[in-house]
Amino acid sequence: MEMMIQPGKWFQEKFQNRKHGRWRNQINKWWNELSEGQRIFGSLCFANVLVFLAWRIPSFKPSMIKYFCSNPASSVLCWPMVLSTFSHYSTFHIFANMYVLHSFSTGTVISMGKEQFLGFYMAAGVISSFASYAHKVLLNRPCLSLGASGAIMGVLGYTCTRYPDLEVSIIFLPFITFKAVSAIKAIIALDAMGIVLGWKFFDHAAHLGGAMFGV
Repeated sequence: MEMMIQPGKWFQEKFQNRKHGRWRNQINKWWNELSEGQRIFGSLCFANVLVFLAWRIPSFKPSMIKYFCSNPASSVLCWPMVLSTFSHYSTFHIFANMYVLHSFSTGTVISMGKEQFLGFYMAAGVISSFASYAHKVLLNRPCLSLGASGAIMGVLGYTCTRYPDLEVSIIFLPFITFKAVSAIKAIIALDAMGIVLGWKFFDHAAHLGGAMFGV
């Protein structure tokens, strides 16, 4: 009986290894066919999705609030300036941010290079978090902020300044197009108005800080 069972087990293990190897080769082939910009976006999107899923685990929430939310009243100030830029709580929030990042990341990576883009993206996120901190402290209004919007605004600010004649459109109104230079001016004006009028739906200080850094 042992002689009969052993070949079957050997065949099953060999077949599974071959099957797994074929899947791995297909994934490697797909990954190698992507452009550098697509790979960078895929990596950033994957990190954002992981953090988004972590919010769904109840036991993780205290740590998520502590480390993945930007809040000047928190006992931890430095790490959240980076980690909050990978943090989204709602499905619409992460979808909208990843859609915009996907639209602009590839061209920006081509313009900057992948290393410079990653450094720029992370720096834009930190600067936007700092702008949010400063605004909340000045108004004595501590509250939580999270999302990649500030870093993405940095990418928008850079792209729209570097390529002012680029045609861009609104996320849900793709049939309406306008020049990139007009878009960044409108974004900066809208966020500045949000700060002056005290709008609370978005963190306009973080958006403005990221956009100005990009410019």
